Amino acid sequence: MIIDRAEVVVTSPDRNFVTLKLTTDDGLTGLGDATLNGRELAVVAYLKDHVVPLLLGRDAHRIEDTWQFLYRSAYWRRGPVTMAAIAAVDMALWDIKGKAAGLPVYQLLGGASRSGLLAYGHASGKTTEELFDSIRSHQEQGYRAIRVQTGVPGLKSIYGIASNATYEAMEGVRYDHEPAQRGALPNEEDWDTRSYLRHVPTVFEAVRNEFGPELPLLHDAHHRLTPIQAAQLGKSLEPYDLFWLEDVTPAENQEALRLVRQHTTTPLAIGEIFNTVWDYQQIIREQLIDYVRSAVTHTGGISHLRKVLDYAAQYQVKSGMHGPTDISPVGMAAAMHLGLSIHNFGIQEYMRHGAKTDQVFQQSFTWADGYLHPGDRPGLGVELDTDEAGKYPYVQAYLPYNRLADGTVHDW
Repeated sequence: MIIDRAEVVVTSPDRNFVTLKLTTDDGLTGLGDATLNGRELAVVAYLKDHVVPLLLGRDAHRIEDTWQFLYRSAYWRRGPVTMAAIAAVDMALWDIKGKAAGLPVYQLLGGASRSGLLAYGHASGKTTEELFDSIRSHQEQGYRAIRVQTGVPGLKSIYGIASNATYEAMEGVRYDHEPAQRGALPNEEDWDTRSYLRHVPTVFEAVRNEFGPELPLLHDAHHRLTPIQAAQLGKSLEPYDLFWLEDVTPAENQEALRLVRQHTTTPLAIGEIFNTVWDYQQIIREQLIDYVRSAVTHTGGISHLRKVLDYAAQYQVKSGMHGPTDISPVGMAAAMHLGLSIHNFGIQEYMRHGAKTDQVFQQSFTWADGYLHPGDRPGLGVELDTDEAGKYPYVQAYLPYNRLADGTVHDW
């Protein structure tokens, strides 16, 4: 089963997506997600100029060998561009293998370990009342776990608030997780850590008082805190029993998490911007985190992220795979198949794609009573309508960035 055609499809229905489509000599096709939010064309070039020429003529069944070849032969290893490109190839090959076997990918990974995947949605509001409305809306949509992001008094526009004017203006689509915003330059947002640290505990107190103790609540600090600030936040949120506190401090400084652990029992989720098992080695071994946040799309595909999660399982660390709309339906399907099969699944991030995206990517997954399932269609269960994709060419877009009151650029 030889790969004889490889296409890189860039489309922007509701936002930019990069998809690799492989075709074998016997007509089977496989899809892989290579979307790197705000830097999509870097992966497009890597795929077109460096990876696709190496794939033609290779045996599509040799998934592990192809992964190792693409990783080791480049010499310049790791990084988001390289690992997103490898991930796309890996997903596409698993998709092909599933179709050849007539089985969904999760069956090839050992079969289902559960009947469905608990998913969390993104509720947000500039005010407490607006936040409550968003939480109720998510409950009505079936979510059993909800991430809570709140506006901060005195700050005009910050991460995670869907009603920020810059996001409301995006073709009427509500985003509780910001897409890269279309335009020639990134939008500037403002930030003040002390105001945030004072305000957030009061918000969670109000949410618990309104919605009770049983609803699993999550929160994302989005890398904006120093280690001691992160420890302070985790400790202040302990009375509100969070499911997890995400990305409390930039995790490149992995020793910093020791300080956070010393001061709080709030569960920690880390790894959204990690790309390999080497990024996780210390923090998993020292049990400095509770959930692995990587996306299949950014961490070398199903093959490599499964190895990360197998390693994590030795230390009772669970999965919490990244899954907002900067992961295409192909990447989301890969996450669902992997999550369904592993034993140490924790929770799956899930935000619904827009109607245009759902027309470009035909999907077989189900969403019912707060749980996802990838479906039982052979392969990943997603097909790309290339004619529909062609209606939406790439649009230049950037993620926002932060400045402090004195003008200093800060982590967004």
